[in-house]
Amino acid sequence: MSEIKIYRIIGNYSKKHKKYLFRKEVRALKEEDALEKALSQITSIGIFRRQINIQEVKEIALEESQDYLIRELSG
Repeated sequence: MSEIKIYRIIGNYSKKHKKYLFRKEVRALKEEDALEKALSQITSIGIFRRQINIQEVKEIALEESQDYLIRELSG
């Protein structure tokens, strides 16, 4: 059985000639699943995938997570 890991995705996107930086923490089995989940959350606000630039996808420990909900679900 696979263990659920926590991933931090960092990137930026452009909207109305402004750049926005984002950091998402998601729980997933694989890095690809985490990236897909983060992209679907960002595109839900009307951003196209071509506007998103992913800078880093990294697996993190539970202690490094800054998202309260993820800490509670994983703890």
